Amino acid sequence: MGCLYLIATPIGNLEDLSPRAARLLGEVALVAAEDTRRSRQLLSHLGLHTPLTSYYDHNKSGKLPAMLQALRTGDVALVSDGGTPGVSDPGYELVRAAIGAGHRVVPVPGPSAVTAALVASGLPCDAFVFAGFLPRKAAERRSVLAQLATEVRTVVVFEAPHRLLATLQDIAQLFGERQLAVARELTKLHEEIVRGTAQTAHAHFLEFEPRGEVTLVIGGAPAAAEWTQARVQAALQEALQSGLSAASAAKLVAADSGWTRRAVYQLLERK
Repeated sequence: MGCLYLIATPIGNLEDLSPRAARLLGEVALVAAEDTRRSRQLLSHLGLHTPLTSYYDHNKSGKLPAMLQALRTGDVALVSDGGTPGVSDPGYELVRAAIGAGHRVVPVPGPSAVTAALVASGLPCDAFVFAGFLPRKAAERRSVLAQLATEVRTVVVFEAPHRLLATLQDIAQLFGERQLAVARELTKLHEEIVRGTAQTAHAHFLEFEPRGEVTLVIGGAPAAAEWTQARVQAALQEALQSGLSAASAAKLVAADSGWTRRAVYQLLERK
């Protein structure tokens, strides 16, 4: 019985492909690719002529029986269009089916936009949540972000460049003054990582149009017990007594607490 290799491929820089991954791509009987055009370019770069077949979200159901049949007669490599297969693609369904049919499943680690952006963000990496691609529709996107806004761990999501500005506005409203990093074109010639708040990142990308694949890393929420309404009010009072204006006090407390500036202002208005 054949083995299913889950081979991580470069997210931009071809030098990131491991020697083991290159060897296996030449040894397997078949490469199942999310995007056969990109995978064919990679195989060509390596001087390989391994047979390719497509396996992606819209044909996964019809292709699954054929993939299992291929595994009965030889080894198969699963690759995404960049990064680690099974992360934000239908690869896990093939993995589950292969395990169920008794085949060995072997990960071949390598490039990942998730971990590359996370470790370069400057935000805590000891615990994080990866939520995949944000929904395309604005209302659904805001609903997902609202759920993630209370997450105390670092949050990682993918977003399309043409929706980035709208998403940063949503994050500013829902996450407040929390720190984040916007990583785009990782490992490529025009790699860029913008660190700051959603507001500062939004201002940057208003001036410089975002292009290429985008990974967002957002700092986790403070533990709820740390910043109760009473504590926020106390911090506001202290800031005002130190001589800060209402606007400056609200901005300072929002940055420290993770509350949105609007919510802090509402507490000021109640006084």
